[in-house]
Amino acid sequence: MMKETNVMEIQADINGDDIAEAVPVRMHAADFLRKRCGLTGVHIGCEQGVCGMCTIVVDGVAVKSCLMLAVQLDDCTVRTVESLEENGGLNALQQAFREHHGLQCGFCTPGFLMLATHLKNSGKRYTLSELREEMSGVLCRCTGYEGPVRAVAQYLGDQMIDDGLPC
Repeated sequence: MMKETNVMEIQADINGDDIAEAVPVRMHAADFLRKRCGLTGVHIGCEQGVCGMCTIVVDGVAVKSCLMLAVQLDDCTVRTVESLEENGGLNALQQAFREHHGLQCGFCTPGFLMLATHLKNSGKRYTLSELREEMSGVLCRCTGYEGPVRAVAQYLGDQMIDDGLPC
């Protein structure tokens, strides 16, 4: 087995913890978060940026961590699904998913939750059509999207614009 000689020291705020690690320059961010940081809520699906299961928030922007290298996290603020709990319980977004039956198998749920976190933090207002388009970047085989869309629309609240479509 060959030892990795091309490593880089990175520092990042990951879910509120300051992390300093030497990482192989070719390691994906998703692998770093899962294997080195133990953040297994970062799900890996397609490894091509198509499914959105690995969505995290980096410096306030939703990104697909399978398309990033761990070294790109250097000096960044990173949030994963593990950062969402409040006082040991569900936050408002997670509660909305529960109320609207926004998950079945749960594999896509972290991707939806982190995308919705980004949408809320963006402050942008969305029509239901625009929300559906935004959420199409996370693939779900179980729910038919209705539950997740209703949950995110509830979570966005005042950021939603009534476009006359039923939610």
